[in-house]
Amino acid sequence: MKFYIDDLPIIFPYDRIYPEQYAYMCDLKRTLDATGHCVLEMPSGTGKTVSLLSLIVSYQQFFPTKRKLIYCSRTVPEIEKALAELKRLMEYRISMAETDEQREKEKSFMGVGLTSRKNLCIHPEVSKEKKGKIVDARCRDLTNSAVCNKNREDPGSVEVCDFHENLNAKDPGALIPPGVWTLADVLDYGKEHGTCPYFTVRRMMAFVDVVIYSFHYLLDPKVAEQVSKEMSKDSIVVFDEAHNIDNVCIESLSIDLSRPMLDSASRSVNKLADKIDEIKKTDASKLQDEYAKLVEGLQEASTDEDTFMSNPVLSEDLLTEAIPGNIRKAEHFVAFLKRFVEYLKTRMRVLHVVAETPLSFLQHLKDITYIERRPLRFCAERLQSLVKTLELSRIDEYASLQKVASFATLVATYEKGFLLILEPFETDNATVPNPIFHFTCLDPAIAIKPVFERFSSVVITSGTISPLDMYPKMLQFTPVVQETYAMTLTRNAFLPLIITRGSDQVAISSRFEVRNDPAVVRNFGSILVEYSKIVPDGVVAFFPSYLYMESIVAAWNDMGILNEVWKHKLIFVETPDANETSIALENYRRACDNGRGAVLLSVARGKVSEGIDFDHNYGRAVIMFGVPYQYTESRILKARLEYLRDAYRIRESEFLGFDAIRNAAQCVGRALRGKTDWGLMVFADKRFARADKRAKLPRWINQYITETAANLSTDMALTLSKLFMRTISQSAGDGQTGVSLWTLEDIERVQAQQREAAAEAEAKAAEERRRAEEAGMEMGEAMDEDEEYGDGGFSDRMLAEVNLDVTIRG
Repeated sequence: MKFYIDDLPIIFPYDRIYPEQYAYMCDLKRTLDATGHCVLEMPSGTGKTVSLLSLIVSYQQFFPTKRKLIYCSRTVPEIEKALAELKRLMEYRISMAETDEQREKEKSFMGVGLTSRKNLCIHPEVSKEKKGKIVDARCRDLTNSAVCNKNREDPGSVEVCDFHENLNAKDPGALIPPGVWTLADVLDYGKEHGTCPYFTVRRMMAFVDVVIYSFHYLLDPKVAEQVSKEMSKDSIVVFDEAHNIDNVCIESLSIDLSRPMLDSASRSVNKLADKIDEIKKTDASKLQDEYAKLVEGLQEASTDEDTFMSNPVLSEDLLTEAIPGNIRKAEHFVAFLKRFVEYLKTRMRVLHVVAETPLSFLQHLKDITYIERRPLRFCAERLQSLVKTLELSRIDEYASLQKVASFATLVATYEKGFLLILEPFETDNATVPNPIFHFTCLDPAIAIKPVFERFSSVVITSGTISPLDMYPKMLQFTPVVQETYAMTLTRNAFLPLIITRGSDQVAISSRFEVRNDPAVVRNFGSILVEYSKIVPDGVVAFFPSYLYMESIVAAWNDMGILNEVWKHKLIFVETPDANETSIALENYRRACDNGRGAVLLSVARGKVSEGIDFDHNYGRAVIMFGVPYQYTESRILKARLEYLRDAYRIRESEFLGFDAIRNAAQCVGRALRGKTDWGLMVFADKRFARADKRAKLPRWINQYITETAANLSTDMALTLSKLFMRTISQSAGDGQTGVSLWTLEDIERVQAQQREAAAEAEAKAAEERRRAEEAGMEMGEAMDEDEEYGDGGFSDRMLAEVNLDVTIRG
């Protein structure tokens, strides 16, 4: 389908379009035209990705400046999905090209996706490693510039990665032919041509039109400095599934140190000292050369590809001056690190919680160890230089020392928006100390600020991003467009229900005071049993936390509730272990496909709620047991709430309510993955019935919550659910076209109506302006007449009235 928005021709790869997709594209275009930022909430399953890509690719191809698209998504499956969608779109655009010139232009369009080395490695030995960090370290050992140079001087003397070496013979801008490359395509091409897929994508990023990768590649300074610094300023940045973007920002500038980490860092420091002694005896000139360069303030130019660690601070906060004298010599720097690690160890020998600002920490550090703030700021940079000079292998063994150096640099760089919290015990009831030093970022705006300042257009979008005004407030930016879209349906594809009480009329809630009440637990169990009886195929249940899920499942087992559920469906449980959860998910899908049916017990904010789709028979009902509030006794959360209140005037209750409802919406939204899909959304907690909670739900869910469905008992909810399923099982008919599904004629009709309305509004405004001008002219004439008689424009009558007034008063 080809249609126009203003003067921009849009190629859309389907012959029908949803009304919300059209509205979404119009707002996207307004944002790009204004070179500003926007927050857009699009209903789940209404083709958000294809709408984004169709509009932005059309924009890129139509305008000669051809701005690059940086598309950020949360997980690898979502990156794959976006690449597949882009590939389909470009194939359609090529088929729709009207001239040979246009066809060549479409064929030359390039799109790639980047993920970790672990997912893109084809080296026969390295790719067998299970852990990503080990793959990274072994890859660096085989590809760093020192090893490659040695191999060129004396072939075969050291082990290198041939796949990486083969890339050097090729032109950097033509490592792969034009086109859109999914992760699987790049892997196949690498195997076929003997080139490294990971570095192919890394080196091609400067030359392609679309890059699709994870949030961290743009928001985490440690990664962004290596991967994204070449991106041009006029790029269009899209954060898809961005409902948790504030948490990603905070994590990217936070570091936790534990006692085992410090012990490992101590061992690494000793290893460094031994290595320095060894090099002094064999090749002392290396250290002298490094020292000379540091004196002159010249950082050794290292390629981004063999960077052991990037500076953990944002690029705008980096110091450009020379490294301080007291850490220039390698042995002095190692002694400095040793002193700092020992200081951190002594700080951990406490039995009470300590919370302090970075300034207070630095002052105490200076008083005890005489370590100044300035050398600390250069810790990460100096360690990077030393590791390069010593040509260390297996640098994954120095990961803990790298964390300590990053901690030092961050604590010495930032004052506001950060807090140090030392917790001596893992839990409040623990008796054996297991101290953790949290350096926590409290302000999400710090990490994302460079993105807003550097790139002209940033799009923040998701299916569950209500209330919209919270994001500009938290992330400190001004959007040019802020919009949420309703879902157009000819008949309800989903039924949201709020159950506030059980069949015995006992109020149900996951509030701390009543969550373990046997009546509440029994009523929650009764909801699961009844829905497992009436709902075909898959039912997904979400709980606020792992702890609560464990306690309630144990209680259900004692009450015989699980045995009741087993009669109708199999039960699978999500755990914190990713592998166990993957196996549970696989078997859950198999049970749904085989017709046995299954119940999946999951946790809000867990893996299942973030990016696993339960489309069609995999999720015919989603039950949210309780409101998923964060654990409010967490000291880090308390500190963040206090900061948001003081800095941005966001009240604690406002933020906690917003966070809980966005996660609840994210959980129930997993069930609906398209307008042809259907499902039940059950909110089982009396607090969901409150107006303030309902108002925070996305508009597309809220519009279908009727007053009768907002305060139900279990048996009333079951009656409505049965009625809904009976209705949805009927044939939909052809009523969708023109209402919830538009053809090209419908778009043209709507555009004609919009033009008419705009012309009417313009005519009305012109008429009002004309009247205002006439009224102004009449007033001017009256003023001229008055000036003939009065002094300074006052009429004689006015003067007479003034005098009369005075006379009466006299």
